[in-house]
Amino acid sequence: MALHEQCVGATDEWYTPAYVFEAMGAQFGDDVSSPGQHVTPWIPALRFITERSLDLVWHGLVWMNAPFGGRNGLEPWLVKFFDHGSGIALVPDRTSAPWWRFAAMADAILFVAPKIKFIGVDGRPGKSPAQGTALFAVGPEAVKALRRAAANGLGVLVIPAPHSRTEPASPPAKENDRG
Repeated sequence: MALHEQCVGATDEWYTPAYVFEAMGAQFGDDVSSPGQHVTPWIPALRFITERSLDLVWHGLVWMNAPFGGRNGLEPWLVKFFDHGSGIALVPDRTSAPWWRFAAMADAILFVAPKIKFIGVDGRPGKSPAQGTALFAVGPEAVKALRRAAANGLGVLVIPAPHSRTEPASPPAKENDRG
């Protein structure tokens, strides 16, 4: 449920296609940013959270395709996602964005290739993905799902170096320009 396709004046509602879930072969406890099961019945989740997700307790392995929102709009979602400790998050692969530092907390990252053509509100795939996407995994069950997805040709899997799960440091303060 995020801005994925370029469509001036249309909608920012775009849904992850079924083949992504088929490649992962996982059952999710919660779809934490869902438009509703009636809209995306192919998402293998037991519960579909459509409102106030950041205020609720999440259960089990979660699927998160959060609203990308404005600048750094993903940060509160990523904080909750990593605090929860079990799930897969779909994010734009904007490696230069300040929020990308959360990638350092992932147990695995799958860079999806080729770009996903997300499903529009009309039920048809979009024509022009705005950017590529990545999947962050946290927890052993999520890592297994991304390993399956990579083996099924969904993209390139990266396993970061071992780390402790603490919020990554903020970017260093900018030094004054000395011209």
